[in-house]
Amino acid sequence: MSRIVAIVGRPNVGKSTLFNRLTDSRDAIVDEVSGVTRDRNYGTCNWNGVDFSVIDTGGYVENSDDIFEGEINKQVRLAIDESDLIIFMVDVTVGIHELDKAVASMLRRTNRKIFLVVNKVDNNQRLLDATEFYSLGLGEYYALSSMSGSGTGELLDAVVSNLPDTKPEDIPDLPRIAIVGRPNVGKSSLVNSLLGEERNIVTPLAGTTRDSIFTRFNKFKHDFLLVDTAGLRKKGKVSEDVEFYSVMRAVRTIENSDICLLLIDGTRGFESQDLNILSLILKNNKGLILLVNKWDLVEKENNTIKNIEKEIRNRTAPFVDYPILFISAINKQRIHRILDLVETVNSNRIRKISTSELNDVMLEIVKQNPPPSLKGKHVKIKYVTQLPTYTPSFAFFCNLPQYVKESYRRYVENRMREKFVFTGVPLRIFFRKK
Repeated sequence: MSRIVAIVGRPNVGKSTLFNRLTDSRDAIVDEVSGVTRDRNYGTCNWNGVDFSVIDTGGYVENSDDIFEGEINKQVRLAIDESDLIIFMVDVTVGIHELDKAVASMLRRTNRKIFLVVNKVDNNQRLLDATEFYSLGLGEYYALSSMSGSGTGELLDAVVSNLPDTKPEDIPDLPRIAIVGRPNVGKSSLVNSLLGEERNIVTPLAGTTRDSIFTRFNKFKHDFLLVDTAGLRKKGKVSEDVEFYSVMRAVRTIENSDICLLLIDGTRGFESQDLNILSLILKNNKGLILLVNKWDLVEKENNTIKNIEKEIRNRTAPFVDYPILFISAINKQRIHRILDLVETVNSNRIRKISTSELNDVMLEIVKQNPPPSLKGKHVKIKYVTQLPTYTPSFAFFCNLPQYVKESYRRYVENRMREKFVFTGVPLRIFFRKK
């Protein structure tokens, strides 16, 4: 199930620094100049085996000269509305600012769990200064330094313990298929074409996540759930920025699914927003089938399909092992091939390979092309096994895992894809101390 944590606060309190630390990335730009974060950043955090999404919002401001103020504030409010938990950051070196009071007032009107985080607390004096933030009326606070990381463990323990339950009890144990994509690419048309009028079973099943709907598809010997897709979920009074809302919605939809059908507009090509959504799918380790819609409207030449496929895979490299299907949702062109692809990718997703077969195949490959030596030390891989995880994951046990570079991990993944079929499924490769 989807769990979203939003980081909010006025400008320059350290929200992006905390985002980068939680997601173990440098995706958010960090600068001493306030107002740098205007576009939202999305990432995933894992703490003690629990995964959740993190959103870095822009700094909330009022009556400033920034022409983006209205848009940033609107998207901050939307992030608050769509999230399950909220981290409200303040700066101990500045004290309580008028904008802190404005954000606190806005947060008190929500029904979300609020974690007040006092940032830049890196000495005993600042620890004492932090007590003034009790006056914001948000209860206990967490004192930390997002720059050094001190105090973040206590915050994450509290966040994880307050996340919503991840196991809905009323949903059948069937593959969950999500149709995602930018606005106006034909998601509703595809849903309607797949379900059709003479459908056997279409049962809306209420999930435990806010506004999630699971609709069962059971015909042509296929049985799965369509998850929270366009046309199945109603969101009233959506007047916010459409592109931002589409990504917010994609976060929840992707996390609620097992396999994502990423729909793109064939008349517009593969755009940056499509790449953003595809990155979300891969970060969440979901199966992927890419559908190029409105194919009936595209002017075609001899090698049009080959050229478009090549262009898309170049954009998504190094992950290129996924099916691409050219369809027309309105005309129902090739849409029934989607069902076969769903079955294939789902089989790849749940595939288990015996330890003996893995070792017979992969140890011979790494023997022929071992990891490059570093500082005169040679990495020796002794044993391979598949881990009991949701997505296909493999552990390679060796003497010096810290010396294995990312390029070699990709080499091993590519060889695994050649020897075993994992089309449409992200693989996770770990090198561990034997």
